[in-house]
Amino acid sequence: MAERSGARVPRAGGSGAGGRAVPGAGPQGPPGSCAAAPGPLECRRCRYLCTARACCQGVGALLAALVLVCSSVSYGSTGGYTGVASLGGIYYYQYGGAYSGFSGADGEKAQQLDQRFHLLKLPIARAAMAMGGSLMVFSCLLILFGVLQLPWHFPAWLLLECTLDAVVAIGLVPALYYFFHHLLEVYNSSVCKEREQLYQSKGYQGFRCSLHGAEIAAGLLGCIAVMAYLLSAGLAVKGYRTVCKLKQKPVQVYEL
Repeated sequence: MAERSGARVPRAGGSGAGGRAVPGAGPQGPPGSCAAAPGPLECRRCRYLCTARACCQGVGALLAALVLVCSSVSYGSTGGYTGVASLGGIYYYQYGGAYSGFSGADGEKAQQLDQRFHLLKLPIARAAMAMGGSLMVFSCLLILFGVLQLPWHFPAWLLLECTLDAVVAIGLVPALYYFFHHLLEVYNSSVCKEREQLYQSKGYQGFRCSLHGAEIAAGLLGCIAVMAYLLSAGLAVKGYRTVCKLKQKPVQVYEL
């Protein structure tokens, strides 16, 4: 009945004119196009975020952000009698108010020691924050360049990315050494020892001359960042080889 009435029955699999299938076309359009993507990460550019390189770069950005947060602890407050009392509320009455045990000359001495101790730690805290912020921006730029498919259009960028990742990873090793070496010098200084004795004389045991949790965490995060950037450098070399091979073949690449 369909042939007598002149109606045409489309052939199975045909999506073009005359029932012929369009190569590479699916039920939702050509693969890799944003219109054909069933999810937000199926776009040709967005799919880079699911690759190993993008994940490694995301880990690097997260580690850098955590280093920035941990190092800001030493930068934000003078600590001790001066810093805790400024928090107000229960902290004021427990540490910096009527029950602090500091009055007159002792209070002024504690305040001076807190300020001097804070100034000793300030340079290394600023350096750690600058390093964390710079690495976070660096990792975010690498992710942006990957989403924009810069490595596919300019494969030599992957070699430059490998070099930068290796330089960052190697540079973090002496930076971590300097970080802990400077902190140990601060905690072994006469200012810190005198400050510790003053607080111990008033019954406070939380002001010892030793590394605190945020500083240790910043160092450990830096060590993990070294491994992350070394892995990212290796993945960049692997990506360069893959791009060079694929550019010699008539194959459309959707993930780099």
